[in-house]
Amino acid sequence: MNKKQKKMLFRIIIAALMMIGFDYIPANTLYRFLLYLIPYMIIGYDILKKAGKGIINRKVFDENFLMAVATIGAMVLGLVENGNYVEAIAVMLFYQIGELFQSYAVGKSRKNISELMDIRPDYANIEQDGKLVQVDPEEVEIGTIITVQPGEKVPIDGIVDSGVSSLNTSALTGESLPRDIKTGDEIISGCINMTGVLRIRTTKAFGASTVSKILDLVENASSRKSKSEDFISKFAKIYTPIVCYSALAVAVIPPLVSALFLHIPANWGVWIYRALSFLVASCPCALVVSIPLSFFAGIGGASKHGILVKGSNYLEILSKTGCVVFDKTGTLTQGVFEVNAIHHNQMPESKLIEYAALAESASSHPIAQSLQRAYGLELDRNRVEDIEEISGNGVIATVDGVTVAAGNGKLMKHLGIAYKDCHKVGTIIHLAINGKYEGHIVISDLIKPTSAEAISSLKKAGVKKTVMLTGDTKAVAEQVAATLGIDAVYSELLPGDKVSKVEALMRERKNKDVLAFVGDGINDAPVLSRADIGIAMGAMGSDAAIEAADIVLMDDNPSKIAKAIRISKKCLRIVYQNIVFAIGIKVLALILVALGLANMWVAIFADVGVTILAILNATRALFVKRL
Repeated sequence: MNKKQKKMLFRIIIAALMMIGFDYIPANTLYRFLLYLIPYMIIGYDILKKAGKGIINRKVFDENFLMAVATIGAMVLGLVENGNYVEAIAVMLFYQIGELFQSYAVGKSRKNISELMDIRPDYANIEQDGKLVQVDPEEVEIGTIITVQPGEKVPIDGIVDSGVSSLNTSALTGESLPRDIKTGDEIISGCINMTGVLRIRTTKAFGASTVSKILDLVENASSRKSKSEDFISKFAKIYTPIVCYSALAVAVIPPLVSALFLHIPANWGVWIYRALSFLVASCPCALVVSIPLSFFAGIGGASKHGILVKGSNYLEILSKTGCVVFDKTGTLTQGVFEVNAIHHNQMPESKLIEYAALAESASSHPIAQSLQRAYGLELDRNRVEDIEEISGNGVIATVDGVTVAAGNGKLMKHLGIAYKDCHKVGTIIHLAINGKYEGHIVISDLIKPTSAEAISSLKKAGVKKTVMLTGDTKAVAEQVAATLGIDAVYSELLPGDKVSKVEALMRERKNKDVLAFVGDGINDAPVLSRADIGIAMGAMGSDAAIEAADIVLMDDNPSKIAKAIRISKKCLRIVYQNIVFAIGIKVLALILVALGLANMWVAIFADVGVTILAILNATRALFVKRL
């Protein structure tokens, strides 16, 4: 409990003890009223203050106004009739107990968010005159070398310039296993360095780094309201004045009818008591508190597992997902190309890969990098001359005095060299040395270990259709789709084609099914914006994709999409349970109170009891371990 909650608990205990202790004082005395006024003010002064401010600001009809009118009325009734002030104090007492439960539940949910906020770095280490100096991360420019020691947070995104270590990424991804890092590896801010000293060359300013973007997403999530929250806000604005006027009618109309038309005693005290009980029972606290809390808890629970939801509106519509469309490279595959076969003629395999790596030595393309990794030795660029890159086909270069042509079938046709097709699926790099065909190299993008599980989990979560869109060749795309069990695949697409295809899929969908698109690249940003729900890979995804997306997966694990959908469905179930339960009990209690079949204690339960039960139910959205 925080300081404010402890103070409230102290007020509740003191007021309760006074309320019980003063019960022995004789009834119908001014002394008894003055004594009971003490616990009433102790437990209710803040509610009376808020009600007064609401009246001054012309925002009269809220729960504070209802509580103030009902309890002041009950105190006055006690003074003029039977000296019973316990009910008035009990109403305030139980209302504050409900508020305490609410505060604790929100605090519990906020704890997950605050744990995420712990990724904010306090400083960055820069070496000056042989010493490490702590500076504000916002002052560090791109390209600066910063030092991160064991136990410190990585303050800014960058590339490891030197050092080997393990990183604790749990605050970002929810995963407990450390990630090993070495020289040349990319590193994102928010991780905790566990073992060795790292020197990092920054690639982004602090404001554009991963940690800043995550904090901004989380801090602004509550500003995007769901339809359910909007409904409750509108409902409360209409409902509260109606019940106030209804309570006034209960207090005035029956006694007037009795006195003027039925010629029987008016019993003003009885009907005013019923009207006050009606006001207490009518408080919409359970709805106003529990619905936003349910979504807040759902977002907090998801963030603990590395799923960042930008608003409760996205969490709500995610539950209706019927079709999930995936980009391939970097989403379902690792985006890391590797040489997995070398088919050669007379030339040795090692020599073929050496020529290919040297010919591609000037390129930073992932395929060129995979050839260089397969070669495994340091490249001597002095051995390479006259590099000519033919866009979309490949490269021609002179290596050790011989002409090397490395590229696809189009390049071989362009050079008039007969080549052999490969039975394997992947990117095929054909090689010709001095105009003679010497073989080809097969390069494939590796499928993520969790991709098959992701597709299977989505179908179990109720997703009706899975689709893959890619700019890759038809053979590669169909092999990946078949391996993962994807329902439909569209290949050889340009970025604009992906938008068109998503729009076509959205037109074809049935009922009110939501279409979600999952991507990671900068060319996926338009599609992420166009889909009903855009889901981006947060660890290695581009800034544009993360900015355009509605949900971000911090560890690039596609299997968490199904978990996000299940969190959403659980959260919506809790919201609907609370709406039905709260409204049902309210209506029943209001009818019973108006008919005189229930007293103030039933009204208290209809208000505070239902609120506490709804809050406890809402906090279940925090717990997602079994999903």
